[in-house]
Amino acid sequence: MDIDYRLAFDLAPVGLALSRERTMVDCNEVLCEMFGATREQLVGQSFQILYPSADEYERLGARMAPLLGKGGTYADDRIMKRVGGRLKDETFWCHVTGRALSRETPHAAGIWSFEDLSSRRTVKADLTPREREVAAHLMSGLTSKEIGKALEISHRTVEIYRARLMRKYGAHSTPDLVHRLLAG
Repeated sequence: MDIDYRLAFDLAPVGLALSRERTMVDCNEVLCEMFGATREQLVGQSFQILYPSADEYERLGARMAPLLGKGGTYADDRIMKRVGGRLKDETFWCHVTGRALSRETPHAAGIWSFEDLSSRRTVKADLTPREREVAAHLMSGLTSKEIGKALEISHRTVEIYRARLMRKYGAHSTPDLVHRLLAG
């Protein structure tokens, strides 16, 4: 039995995108639905349009390149932004996994999957770009020192952002904050 790879790509249960130099060269319908856009609106566009801010797009790209170069894959949970439709500009939690086709040039070409986590985890507070990054790392179980190293900021700065997140979510401790972030 021959496998129709185009059909498999189009009917995959998660959003898929093929990339060159962080630009979408193809995507499936699930990705279009997830971000409230047509294929024509996404193909040829930088992934930046899916991020809440250009700053987050740049910082994450710089952080993921060495990891893609080392292991060939990268995955995380992050807050993304819908492009259009009735939920235009809504932010939501998304699990993103990618594979570089070449470790030597990690952004040259790749395949990315996107899973919308909004049914399990909602974005309840209006967060700054840095708060979103710290929240994502807290949910991964990293300490302030580990988050600081990953984000290239001091652990004391991470603690300031963690305290802001605790206020915004009404949390009494870091485990309580993580629970509230995971619960939405």
